[in-house]
Amino acid sequence: MTLSWLQIVRLGIVQMALGSIVVLTTSTLNRLMVVELSLPAVLPGLLVALHYGIQMTRPKWGFASDAGGHRTQWIIGGMVALAAGAMLAAVGVLVLATSFAFGMALSIVAYALIGLGVGASGTSLLALLATTTAPMRRAAAATITWLMMIFGIAVTAGVVGTLLDPYTPALLLKIVGVVVTGAVVITVLAVWGIERRLAIVRTPDATPFWDGMHDVWSEPKARNFTLFVFLSMTAYFMQELILEPYAGLVFAFTPGESTSLSGAQNGGVFIGMLTVGIIATGFKRGSLRNWVMAGCMGSAAALAVITLLGPIGPGAPLMPAVVTLGFFNGMFAVAAIGSMMALAGEGHTQREGTRMGLWGAAQAVAAGFGGLIGAAMVDLLRLATTDAQAFGFVFIFEGALFIAATLMAAKIMDRSPPRAAMVPGE
Repeated sequence: MTLSWLQIVRLGIVQMALGSIVVLTTSTLNRLMVVELSLPAVLPGLLVALHYGIQMTRPKWGFASDAGGHRTQWIIGGMVALAAGAMLAAVGVLVLATSFAFGMALSIVAYALIGLGVGASGTSLLALLATTTAPMRRAAAATITWLMMIFGIAVTAGVVGTLLDPYTPALLLKIVGVVVTGAVVITVLAVWGIERRLAIVRTPDATPFWDGMHDVWSEPKARNFTLFVFLSMTAYFMQELILEPYAGLVFAFTPGESTSLSGAQNGGVFIGMLTVGIIATGFKRGSLRNWVMAGCMGSAAALAVITLLGPIGPGAPLMPAVVTLGFFNGMFAVAAIGSMMALAGEGHTQREGTRMGLWGAAQAVAAGFGGLIGAAMVDLLRLATTDAQAFGFVFIFEGALFIAATLMAAKIMDRSPPRAAMVPGE
């Protein structure tokens, strides 16, 4: 017996809860440190980079869920750790106002805990999806769970932003406390009982972690896909820190307009993900490999258009180009996640979580590396050329990485479409 549609949605609720907590740290607390406390923007940037760096532990968490025979406990435990880290991070912001050293120490511990929580809960959740979803449902399962995460991020950011005005420290702690408590409760209710109802027998595995990692890394498919994830996700995140500054410096967007631009891009991502889920699953058209390649090539083309709009300046149709970029980004991302779920079960048995952890770690490192390298390249190029040319060069470089990812996907990914499986009990 594999996951029903209702059970897939229930696991998607866990992703939604995860996103609702993470957005507090990357948006709300980030803004408070920079604006209300007048701290350098690099400080929250480094804290966010820390939580990405800590996610290098994802293979360990995935291996632990493989070896222990139960993933539910890691999903819930990781969410509790994430919630505790977010609450401590909010306290750290308040302490920073009176004691920089103590507040920063608290914040470092908090963001490390956030990274551990995301790694443990997120990796185990994806491993559970990968091992218990019927092949024909994987694209849709990836779409559902990630759309729900985006929904959780968007709703939490909007609601918290509204409730936090006018800002007071006590109100911050109250709101964060409600969000993290709600996320933990929702996670427990959503995931409870799902795993034990599935016809999957997992016996504890006493293999040492590094032996298990060696088993996975020795598999050509797993190793090649890890490199693909790092390359493609570096491209995916390279514009994350520079798109809004590009809109402001080159196209004279106001802060509100540039924020709307970012929202429009996420809207494009949502539509792209939904498109793949409907067509690949509902109409059974195209392999995940082809969707990945189309998403990468479309992203490269959209980046080229965004670059060509630079010399035009204010008045150029930047918004449609950015929405198009988001659309192809979403198409690529959800197909890549579906492929990840499909590949997780191939190779050495009882290593699904380890594989998901390895790929999750590659994604986390790429997210931090891509964003920082993109910003650094723009800063250096602006010293020698115009703003439009500096940003344009980085966008073209990012597009070249997407093209390289397309070529790699064509070589290493399965050409056949997902096949329906005979599923006992359905």
